[in-house]
Amino acid sequence: MGKIVSIHSYRGGTGKSNLTANLAVYAAMKGHHVGVIDTDIQSPGLHVLFGAGGTKFKNTLNDYLRKQCSIEKASFEVTSRFKLKSGSIHLIPASMNADDIAAIIREGFEIADLRRGFKQIIAAKSLDYLFVDTHPGLDQETLLSMATTDLLFVVMRLDQQDFLGTAITLELARKMGVPTTYLILNQCPGIYDLDQVRRDVEQEFKVDIATVIPLFKRLIEVGSRQILVYSSPNHLFSRNISQIFQCCEALSR
Repeated sequence: MGKIVSIHSYRGGTGKSNLTANLAVYAAMKGHHVGVIDTDIQSPGLHVLFGAGGTKFKNTLNDYLRKQCSIEKASFEVTSRFKLKSGSIHLIPASMNADDIAAIIREGFEIADLRRGFKQIIAAKSLDYLFVDTHPGLDQETLLSMATTDLLFVVMRLDQQDFLGTAITLELARKMGVPTTYLILNQCPGIYDLDQVRRDVEQEFKVDIATVIPLFKRLIEVGSRQILVYSSPNHLFSRNISQIFQCCEALSR
């Protein structure tokens, strides 16, 4: 059975979706079969990073959660967008249609259905990993879905609000019994000694840090137009993604 890996942040704007997309593509480049699902239903956009911003999807995660289709029919293989020797990438997007978003917000959805969908898509596509891009914050649906994950990455910037919110997030993850949790420090300004930052944050939060990512100008330049580990595999950012993926691989050892 493939592993469920959730990428979460207390606030938006941390680069969470970008990291999710890059991690999924990196894993596929290593020959793994991966799924990547956008559960940020209120503000979706993960599919844009896969070059599908203008795509009109027949089905989305919203349709599955409203019991209008199976999770398999909400899945779209995007492997052909990348020249991979092996491996595959299956994308489950969330709808960007205003009516679909409003319906989910108004009606809600069953967390049990989301959990069931995770397991069904892993089995149907024989996935090694399912990467889950979560909705930022600490709403009930996000917390309950996090409780089903095998591995949780919490993305944080060196910002006071992020510090406070991340502390709460990590405490809740411990109480919910999330098996393994790592921090990712992202968009770190060059004025900081990154090694010292790692030591200080690990001591403060009592959690291992998967990687410390500098504020790369290249990432700002490409925005949502490229997945950097694929378009620029020799960029230093790829080393950061490799360090994150090593934490994923440790699950299977």
